[in-house]
Amino acid sequence: MSKKALFICGSLNQTTMMHKIASQMVNFDHYFTPFYLEKGYELLRRLGLLKHTIAGGRHRKATLKYLRSNNLLIDNGGKKYDYDIVLTGTDLIVQSNIRNKRLVLVQEGITEPEDLSYTLMKILKLPRVVANTAATGLSDAYDLFCVASHGYKEHFIKKGVRPEKIVVTGIPNFDNVKESLNNNFPFHDYVLVATSSIRETGKFDDRIHFLEKAREIAAGRQTFFKLHPNEEFSRAEREIKSIFPEAVIFKDGNTNHLIGNCSVLITQVSSVVYNGIALGKEVYSYFNIDELRKLAPIQNNGSSAAAIAQYCEKLVSIPLAELRPTLAKPKLIPERF
Repeated sequence: MSKKALFICGSLNQTTMMHKIASQMVNFDHYFTPFYLEKGYELLRRLGLLKHTIAGGRHRKATLKYLRSNNLLIDNGGKKYDYDIVLTGTDLIVQSNIRNKRLVLVQEGITEPEDLSYTLMKILKLPRVVANTAATGLSDAYDLFCVASHGYKEHFIKKGVRPEKIVVTGIPNFDNVKESLNNNFPFHDYVLVATSSIRETGKFDDRIHFLEKAREIAAGRQTFFKLHPNEEFSRAEREIKSIFPEAVIFKDGNTNHLIGNCSVLITQVSSVVYNGIALGKEVYSYFNIDELRKLAPIQNNGSSAAAIAQYCEKLVSIPLAELRPTLAKPKLIPERF
């Protein structure tokens, strides 16, 4: 009987990452699910209150469209089978039906700063979702945490993640940035501004101030905008046009190709800043650029998915009873490899 792997998706970035990893796990049957919720969170989703999260709205629609268009097997909520292994792109919420499975967490991209929401989450022991991606890795519910770089390994260790659980594999979608230079986008040497859905996730963002700073940096050069897929497009377009009346605004399209041909990349809290760094572009971010250079995902010619798949193969070779003699104290994995 074939081993079965469940891939929990979310944003389109997470979904495409999971598909790449699955393509390398040749000894498994692959099943995919949009990110799903339980109990109170699921009620909030059904009421339409989580449309700007990976559990609903555009993210869920884009994920389902991708899975169906690629003829991938869908098991919504991972209920059909007793899976040998589960892979997920976030541990802000760890669903009850995967807590007794071998679980691999794959870093999705950049993590948010440790702001007030992170501090309150730690002090008051609030749910990790309060701090969003700043709390990535803090569940300790996984057996293995595949991260983007050695810089990120140190970053997560400082946050309290157990070093024995972390492996530096690189992450799909950010490990072969040079391939984005081969594209058919007809424009070159422009300023590209990539926005973020900060406000849609409940945080403050002075968008007008950001746009004014972008105008200073652009200094009259041709400027393109790429909106985050989770943004409120009409508001974002209205604000941009007030500062950049002639700007070209993209709501969809290949962001990597846009970055490949630009000369300057201006971001907020977007992971795509790493693409610009890898390509040697002039980059701007809400984060400290020197720190981002230390954290930047390793470039391994697109072999991250294969590396993650190899770790998954090793993980399933360990009997679950041996791997987790008790769920409270799972055995640490990387030392076995």
